[in-house]
Amino acid sequence: MEERIKHALVKGIDAFVEVDTEEARLKFNRPISVIEGPLMDGMNIVGDLFGAGKMFLPQVVKSARVMKKAVAYLMPFMEAEKGGEESKPNGVILMATVKGDVHDIGKNIVGVVLGCNNYRVIDLGVMVSTDKILETAIRENVDIIGLSGLITPSLDEMVHVAKEMERRGMKTPLLIGGATTSRVHTAVKISPQYSGIAMHVLDASRAVPVAGNLINPETSPEFVAQIKAEYEKVRSDYSRRSSEKDMIPLDESRKRKLNLF
Repeated sequence: MEERIKHALVKGIDAFVEVDTEEARLKFNRPISVIEGPLMDGMNIVGDLFGAGKMFLPQVVKSARVMKKAVAYLMPFMEAEKGGEESKPNGVILMATVKGDVHDIGKNIVGVVLGCNNYRVIDLGVMVSTDKILETAIRENVDIIGLSGLITPSLDEMVHVAKEMERRGMKTPLLIGGATTSRVHTAVKISPQYSGIAMHVLDASRAVPVAGNLINPETSPEFVAQIKAEYEKVRSDYSRRSSEKDMIPLDESRKRKLNLF
């Protein structure tokens, strides 16, 4: 069953995903475990293939539709599991796909996982401007801001959001996610723009422990210090690799130019 679900996600085939999701639901203890287990495993494969250039955007969109259909099937079971009980949320998390980007399936999955773990999620949707993100975050007094993006220009927009947070004197943790994002890019390009913590979250399965560590006053200082130390090392390694690239003088390069005649 797990392999069938992975195959459906990678190939973008949704014909039998509800049947397979139901089989998975009966096998696992909780509906959320289906999302965090075989569904997330399949989407991680999609993300790896996309990052390696072996899948392209139209294929990823098909995979996202399969994931969305499976999650929609599980939602009534997750709501029933809550039993209609309201409890104080573990924290408030604002999520948005940045301006210029319309792809939000990954963000939606993260939102579902966080919601099922008793976090209040404010989802602003797609193509969200920096001002709207930050003004909402301040007004709602959120604990964490999560930015999502799939296309390359989103990376520059995330840098802009970090700069604006710094300009406004904010200290809210900033989480970065999406297919084109990475730990290295976050450490080298985004984190230096913001004196608060800005960190990359690889996938939805890691969102809950990261949020918990950031919000908990007992674990947050040590966790933030650890991430900042790791990112400093990433920046140092990146700088060293860049400086060690073999370079030759311009005059020598011109002497080696291609001669076709």
